[in-house]
Amino acid sequence: MQKTICELFAGVGGFRLGFDRLKSGWKTTWFSQWEPGAKTQWAHDCYVQHFGDSPDLKKEFHTGEDISTVDKQFIPDHSLLVGGFPCQDYSVAHTLPSSHGIEGKKGVLWWQIRDTIIAKKPPFCIFENVDRLLKSPAKQRGRDFGVILACLAEEGYSVEWRVVNAAQYGAAQRRRRTFIYAYRNDTVYGQKLASVHAGSIIKAEGLMAKAFPIQAMGKTAETVLNGNIVDVSDSFAFTFENAGYMCKGRIYTAKIVEAEEKPILLSDILQKNVSEKYYISEDKIAKWIYLKGAKKILRKSADGHEYFFSEGPIAFPDPRDRPGRTMLTSESTLNRSTHVVSDPGTGKLRLLTPVEAERLQGFDDEWTNSGMPDRMRYFCMGNALVVSMITRMGKVLDGIIAEEN
Repeated sequence: MQKTICELFAGVGGFRLGFDRLKSGWKTTWFSQWEPGAKTQWAHDCYVQHFGDSPDLKKEFHTGEDISTVDKQFIPDHSLLVGGFPCQDYSVAHTLPSSHGIEGKKGVLWWQIRDTIIAKKPPFCIFENVDRLLKSPAKQRGRDFGVILACLAEEGYSVEWRVVNAAQYGAAQRRRRTFIYAYRNDTVYGQKLASVHAGSIIKAEGLMAKAFPIQAMGKTAETVLNGNIVDVSDSFAFTFENAGYMCKGRIYTAKIVEAEEKPILLSDILQKNVSEKYYISEDKIAKWIYLKGAKKILRKSADGHEYFFSEGPIAFPDPRDRPGRTMLTSESTLNRSTHVVSDPGTGKLRLLTPVEAERLQGFDDEWTNSGMPDRMRYFCMGNALVVSMITRMGKVLDGIIAEEN
């Protein structure tokens, strides 16, 4: 088995950089990155600047196009499929006699992953999503993740998942994301784990447990995916905890307590005496204080019902003796979620620089300094993942691939 990767929804290359840092022979055979509605494909161009472009099996280049228009049969073969896909509504739109009986809602990118899996049958997959994936939608808790698990089970895969707070594992950001590791049941790894107790896989024996050690684990809950994907979409609901395992449609989940490794502090990534354009002007301070402060606002719904909207305070400025908060695509704009720090050199309040945003995600300095404007550099980093989390999983996967061979 070769160490080959296909990277979907690649952004500026976080997955690829994470595996490249292992220096253990991983090669990316193809990638896809396309931002809907964007005149300039900044992320794609940044990716190509670092890694070059990737032809498909027809020797054509389609990496910067809508993935739904790509013929998945012409994607080069790979042993690992990766991607950070958006959290959307994964309900099934309607049944079809083709496409394994279902078609998802238009524009929902999970179905492009599923189509790639059907076409290429990669032995292993690693996906990333927001932590709320496990609880959505609000009216049918767990359905969306259940649909994803049902799709993977139907194609002969087992799955491990974990919600990972990157700061607990040595990173500079308190960023919680769901990581999904899927593997074909006919792999050596799949056959090996088929005889291991589910609780042991979650606690110690699985890839996720080895990449992200835990302190403690609660009681395991179980359920079964009954029926086909349409049935799961229509009726499945379940409380997924922050760790779990699925094999042949049987789901096991447990709440775990993460280990605590020494994180990188915000003070460790800050630059000094930065350009004046990043500092907050005096006339904006009051607005920032309001946005960061606690609020209790009387509002009225469309039907006339009055209610109070409440939110707690956010530290202002952000404390430098902790890892940073989760960075969003709106970073650097005048809003509640944007980081505000005191410059270590001047002591004045300012925004993060693009380089500091890259450091929060574990990228190399100036990674996005490829001609794109600052606002897009922040946007790309807000969309990215913490690179060191990928390297941790890749290190464990190196051992798994060695056993496959």
